[in-house]
Amino acid sequence: MNTKRNIKLVVETILVFIGLCFWATYIHRHPLQHDALAKVLFVCTALFQGFWFYRFYIVGHEASHRKLFIASKTANDIVGSIILLPLMTPITVYRKIHLFHHGFNRKDNHTSALDTFTTKNPSLLKKIYYHVLWYISVFFGGLFIHSLVSVILFLFIPPRWARKISPAFEGWTLKDQFQSILLFSLGVGLHLAVYFFFGWEVYLWTMGYPMIAFAWILSLFVYIFHYDTTVGDQVRFNVRSVNRLPFFSWVLMNFNEHATHHQHPNIPWYELPEKRTTLPKDFADKNQNTWSLFSAIFQQIKGPRIIDESKD
Repeated sequence: MNTKRNIKLVVETILVFIGLCFWATYIHRHPLQHDALAKVLFVCTALFQGFWFYRFYIVGHEASHRKLFIASKTANDIVGSIILLPLMTPITVYRKIHLFHHGFNRKDNHTSALDTFTTKNPSLLKKIYYHVLWYISVFFGGLFIHSLVSVILFLFIPPRWARKISPAFEGWTLKDQFQSILLFSLGVGLHLAVYFFFGWEVYLWTMGYPMIAFAWILSLFVYIFHYDTTVGDQVRFNVRSVNRLPFFSWVLMNFNEHATHHQHPNIPWYELPEKRTTLPKDFADKNQNTWSLFSAIFQQIKGPRIIDESKD
């Protein structure tokens, strides 16, 4: 069942992507006569493409957990690597960062807690700075930049130095690094191939604008399941879920069932709704303060957690 379901998933993901490429090229070359409607159509198309790039990200997520093709590790990693090529993200790096997230999610105020800033005796100016940094991170694509920097560090920093930067690099070897650089190069090669074979405008319509939209969507969505949740050793409970919305649940492959995923990371995407697992009461009372996707997004306007370490 796993193989059939995920072959269908991969084929759907690739075919919709190709269809969106043709559609985006068509509407830019044959724009509507009404300029306002044409601009709305262009923006809506780019946003849908951005969400579809997020689909690549979620399929890659399944592959990073080796759930895409359970029977074959090789097939899992090859297909996962191909799906991630438009994002120029090596599955090796993705897996390393993501598994660290699962193992240390909000373990303390310093570890895997993107909404938390620690300092001593924070002044008003420093608090304003942290709030501005947070708003740029969430609402203006900054968390995408954060992810990009993380990938670049894994690719080009010598492993012995990298381990001093973050415990996420523990066990990272030169072999892993060379393999990742190769996969990254293939992703860059895909982008260059589209540019050289089809030209700058087609590249923008099919890869460039969608990547910009993806950067914004990723930053907006990626932390909604962990924002302002509990901090502590029970890392698999420092999370929330939101209710299913047909379009988003289809595109994001039931990622709304995030609390279930963190408690049982081996459950494949298509079984998450039927195997929904509630959080223990103490965690649910704090973390499950909304079941609305949009409320979870807008909660982030509240800003970051600023921890005054001088009071410890």
